[in-house]
Amino acid sequence: MEMKSLSLIILIFCFHLTISPSSILLRGIVEGFYGTPWNFDIRADLLKFCGEYNLNSYIYAPKDDPYHRDKWREPYPDDKIKELKNLVDIALQNNVHFIFAVSPGLDLHYEGEKGEEDFQYMLNKLDSMYNIGIRDFAIFFDDLSGEQSGSNQAYFLNKLQNSLDKKYLDVYPLITVPTEYTKNWMIDSEGHIKKYTQEFSSILNKNIIVLYTGDDVVCDGISEESYQAAKDIYNRDLGIWWNYPVNDYYYVDGNRNIKLALGPIEKLPKAAPSSIFYNPMEQPLLSKISIGTGADYALSTDTYDSLASWNKIIEKQYGDLAPAMKVFATHSQHMQNSWAKCGPADGPEFYAKAHQAVLDTKAGKAVDFTEINNLIDEMENSANILLEKLPVDILNECKLMLEQFKRIANADRVAAQSLKNNKLDSELKNLRQEIKVNESKAMVSEFSAVLFIDEVIQLYE
Repeated sequence: MEMKSLSLIILIFCFHLTISPSSILLRGIVEGFYGTPWNFDIRADLLKFCGEYNLNSYIYAPKDDPYHRDKWREPYPDDKIKELKNLVDIALQNNVHFIFAVSPGLDLHYEGEKGEEDFQYMLNKLDSMYNIGIRDFAIFFDDLSGEQSGSNQAYFLNKLQNSLDKKYLDVYPLITVPTEYTKNWMIDSEGHIKKYTQEFSSILNKNIIVLYTGDDVVCDGISEESYQAAKDIYNRDLGIWWNYPVNDYYYVDGNRNIKLALGPIEKLPKAAPSSIFYNPMEQPLLSKISIGTGADYALSTDTYDSLASWNKIIEKQYGDLAPAMKVFATHSQHMQNSWAKCGPADGPEFYAKAHQAVLDTKAGKAVDFTEINNLIDEMENSANILLEKLPVDILNECKLMLEQFKRIANADRVAAQSLKNNKLDSELKNLRQEIKVNESKAMVSEFSAVLFIDEVIQLYE
């Protein structure tokens, strides 16, 4: 059969929703994090969530599913096939495309007899998924070490697309992630397009959908200019794989997912890309806050208000507990380490007032601590309310973080009292050490409420 045009294919994804000019046509989540893959019940729940929030796509791509990546050639066991079939049925019931992904790049052969064998392995893998009702496939080449060949990968994808089109009448164009999947990786220090990207982008079938993550793997938004520059490099539209609220890169002493990303999706282009997929946290229920705001963005990119959406989503999802959840979430939304930065600032109101109190105390000015202490009370009260009243399945995802939030609020109160007395309370350093010990399991507000404690200690030392 003739290759279906990309515009027609993407329109089919819209289902029954009236689409505005600023709506993203292909929108959903990608289970693409490192860590323990979700189980059947979690995936079923998230598929229903997608349907409720007008997200029309889900990509199955758990990095630590061995049959997805390390052992991609091997067929799924019968019990897993049955489970996937049930998920496909649930997806269809909720108007969600179930997109099955394979990441073969660790050891994929492209040429010779081994290349033909691997190509057949891939066809067999996708055939088995087609037989359970899947019509959407993705092949990912992300997170590979060593030099990769853009031409080999592109020719492989083109051949695979052609084979699927000849065999089936109802398979949609492939989705892919290249090895150089950030804009900064696509160009060298002199601004020239790198060989890999030049080959991959020029050879790849124009109907295959390409996803990228922005300027970096985890970045502080995508500007209109940067997005256009990335599209110009590829000479085609690019979909977005957005690495928020994913938290698998937050780890201490081997423990992953120790901070929760509970902020809104923000700083993405007003001009709607053709596709966007949000990479969630391993904590699925708490991921719904950010993903819910992402659904609002995807439905109206030019009018989206991140803060208004965030407030609305939390009120919808948490009801009477929304005020407490907003306080906690405000202090657990900014994700930043040595190479990543994304999400609104943690506790901006608290830090602005607390930091100014440190500066004023240092300058010998009088400070009114009423507002600071009120904010600290809110922090502690919210933690107590959520620890007591959150549904147990949600509490299991954030109990350690809420307990850490209480420790921080307690230490903040002592820090504020130290400033008021203009003398370091002898207990503050012990409280700070207790927080530090627990950071290997839970981090909250490290650039706001915790930073205030450190500033007070440094002031008097």
